[in-house]
Amino acid sequence: MTTSSALPLVAVMGRPYVGKATRFNRIVGRRVAIGEERPGVTRDRKELEVEWLGRSFRLVDTGGWMPGGDQLDEKVSRQSEQAMAEADVVLLVVDGTVGVTEEDARVAELLRRGGDRPTFVVVNKIDSAQREGLIWEFLSLGLGDPLPLSALHGHHTGDLLDAVIAALPSDEELAAREAEAPEPTESSFVLDDDGRPWSGPPGDVPAVALIGRPNVGKSTLFNRLIGEDRAVVHDMPGTTRDTVDTIVETEEGPLRFVDTAGMRRRARVDEGTEYYSVVRALQAVADADVALLVIDGTVGVTHQDQRLAERVDAAGCPIVVVLNKWELLDQVDKSDVRHDVGEKLHFLGEAPVLSISALSGKGVGRLIPALGVAIDAYQRRVPTKKVNDVVQRAQQAHPAPGGARVLYATQGAAHPPTFTLFVNREVPRTWLRYLENQLREGLDLGATPVKLRVRKRN
Repeated sequence: MTTSSALPLVAVMGRPYVGKATRFNRIVGRRVAIGEERPGVTRDRKELEVEWLGRSFRLVDTGGWMPGGDQLDEKVSRQSEQAMAEADVVLLVVDGTVGVTEEDARVAELLRRGGDRPTFVVVNKIDSAQREGLIWEFLSLGLGDPLPLSALHGHHTGDLLDAVIAALPSDEELAAREAEAPEPTESSFVLDDDGRPWSGPPGDVPAVALIGRPNVGKSTLFNRLIGEDRAVVHDMPGTTRDTVDTIVETEEGPLRFVDTAGMRRRARVDEGTEYYSVVRALQAVADADVALLVIDGTVGVTHQDQRLAERVDAAGCPIVVVLNKWELLDQVDKSDVRHDVGEKLHFLGEAPVLSISALSGKGVGRLIPALGVAIDAYQRRVPTKKVNDVVQRAQQAHPAPGGARVLYATQGAAHPPTFTLFVNREVPRTWLRYLENQLREGLDLGATPVKLRVRKRN
């Protein structure tokens, strides 16, 4: 599914706990937004492309609009308001079983003052014909005739989409708007799996997953890298509930940055929402070309940081270690943290370790070149002759014990580099580790994981 910034935008808005995420998933046809019957689950904007009757548009799911709450609520509300300001069509989702609330009225007032863009009041939880009479109470919001809907069961979804595409700007209007738009700059970004300025296949865009424990600064770094406040940032663990991804044009080419939920110890993941957040984060790692392991420099390397690094390493994904909040440490503390990394993350080998301040931006510029090197090694394909030259030199310098020999070697896959070794007999694991290091050094693979597959030749 690709997304183009030239497509019209439809924003799903409303107060918390009315079923916006369920509605979003129903329209796009799969579970991409996390939905749970508890306010505040959706906090970041999630954007995907939708097609209905041959017409495509971008659909953005927002967090619940909760002005007047705490600091986090205000940030989530600002995300919703920004989505509304950019939208061509707005879907205001309300709960038909509850009726008009004060919050609904305040959102409606905001929408009425926000311009003349088409707005539909979508009355959710109308699960039967007997309940359809409940929708007329919402005429008092002053936004036109309400539309009944059951996001859970999908009732009236087609009617809603028919109304949406009828309200979208025409192709001529979109073309005129695009012609008037300023040319994209080097720092411009596009959303999801494809879009300007990138024109290649979606799978060709390398993915960079930002992972780490809660409250280490992943979302702050994500916002710094993409150049706008897209992920909600707050000093409370668990602020990011879902993965949020954005493609950015960099000096290394387009990169897709994926902000993930903070991952805690399994024993502490006791909420259904948080469980699915962790599942999404682990899936993002599995799909990534490189992972940025963000560590709180003021805390040092914790046991959970070690476990996360082990998981990423086992998945075959290269890692760039990022020590955040570096500006808060004195020289002694900095030395201790660097020693901590060497001791506790030694299994990562020569993985780059960069110290930054996501808040101020200091040191962040060094991340892109480091990511470029890691991705290049992760995707590299090596000619068979060069692979065998390295293997033969390694065997001459240090033959395998017991008369074991590698007769032939070839690279079977990339992402990560995977080599198949045809041998005359069983090869000890210790010697295979030696050969892995020789391949890494001889083929200039840096710290990227290397996989060896051994085949015994008859």
